[in-house]
Amino acid sequence: MTAISCRGILFDLDGVLIDSTPAVTRVWSRWAGQHGFSPEEVVKKAHGRPSLATIKEFLPDADYEIENQKVEQSEIADLEGVVALPGARELLRALPQNCWTIVTSCTRQLAEVRLRAAGLSIPERLVTCCDVENGKPHPEPYLKGAALLGVPAANCVVMEDVPAGIRSGKAAGTRVIAVRTTTSDEELKSAGADWIVEGCKSIALVASHDGQLKLELDESRW
Repeated sequence: MTAISCRGILFDLDGVLIDSTPAVTRVWSRWAGQHGFSPEEVVKKAHGRPSLATIKEFLPDADYEIENQKVEQSEIADLEGVVALPGARELLRALPQNCWTIVTSCTRQLAEVRLRAAGLSIPERLVTCCDVENGKPHPEPYLKGAALLGVPAANCVVMEDVPAGIRSGKAAGTRVIAVRTTTSDEELKSAGADWIVEGCKSIALVASHDGQLKLELDESRW
């Protein structure tokens, strides 16, 4: 077990707290097929980034806002298989409410819909793509997340599942716990992850005192 201390935890949503991979794959595969792109390539690019960034990359001459609205409505409508990942509910319940929040590339509406579908609590304040000018891998999302908690980014730990999110956290000055739900250990390490675990089930809160959290990580496969 690895022991770490921090004052705040910033969770990515999809692939960290909830499993939305089947829905994401279905929505983006359909979108790719409609526009003549490789579904595998589009789905890989779409993970962990604002949908607008993926649309701009593949359709540079499109009406971004209209395309983005279509994708978002498709994602909101497709909740089949959206569930909490193992250990997510237990970890969130154990943490003091003022010591964690969610930093996601989803829109606020989509994030709230998926959290409800997975049966997880919605933080009073969270950071979505609606709240930033620059999405992951830019540091802005995690800097804003740390600011919401009133904690310096250097005293926060980020939980992420994809390279873009890991790079965002590292650029913001946080330490990053990567989870093996979406990409390979090699990709997670290359992006700069400080630790790699199976998921929330591999993390335990062992103490909380005066705003300081003590965690234990099970890194048994790294």
